[in-house]
Amino acid sequence: MSALRNPGRVVGLWYLLVVIIGPLRLIYIPKKLFVSGNAAATVSNIATHEWLFRSGIVSNLIGTLVLILVTLAFYRLFAGVDRNLAALVVIVGGVMPAAISFIGIVCDFGALMAVRETDFLLVFDKAQRDSLVMLFLSLGNHQNTAVEFLWGAWLLPLSVLVYKSHFLPRFIGLWLAINGFAYMITSLTGTLLPQHQAKVFSLSFPALLGEIVLTLWLLIKGAEPQVIIAEPRLAAVPSARPD
Repeated sequence: MSALRNPGRVVGLWYLLVVIIGPLRLIYIPKKLFVSGNAAATVSNIATHEWLFRSGIVSNLIGTLVLILVTLAFYRLFAGVDRNLAALVVIVGGVMPAAISFIGIVCDFGALMAVRETDFLLVFDKAQRDSLVMLFLSLGNHQNTAVEFLWGAWLLPLSVLVYKSHFLPRFIGLWLAINGFAYMITSLTGTLLPQHQAKVFSLSFPALLGEIVLTLWLLIKGAEPQVIIAEPRLAAVPSARPD
């Protein structure tokens, strides 16, 4: 069977794209361009490397679409295990995070408009426009904290599907459940105790490798749901009735 005809490897390929695309806007660009507590330096970096900042917006758009495709591929893989849980994976893991992610994209466009000194923003002085940029970027960070809760929540039904599937190792299902709770705890920490969020994330990092393990397993081993063919039932032969 061709690798691309194996449902598990299809999911793994889509998932790999998410793993590759996601860090560009979430990790690389903030480290490269954003200077904590220094609005002027941040604005200068974005203005100097505008193409890089715009590429982050594009990667976010593509990543959002790919995320939906990932969950649809998971639905195809697990519909025979539990159709309701598979649908929940699509809603909580694909549709809802995608909708929230567009808020972050809008915030990036707002920051870019302030950096480029759009005409109607010229009523603000330079320091005020720089503060607007930091406001939009901060809103994007809070959006990431909010959507992180869904990053965890969708892994819970997925973990049950993996555990019940019989064509994927059960330890991956357990790891995904731990991975999901770790994301949710990190999100709640960022909401309630933001000063401790980075520490909680660092401590929970091993748990967050569950998705990587699943991706690698699907890419290398694949997964083919077992098709159960029901045996035909013989029609009852009516007994002869005496005249």
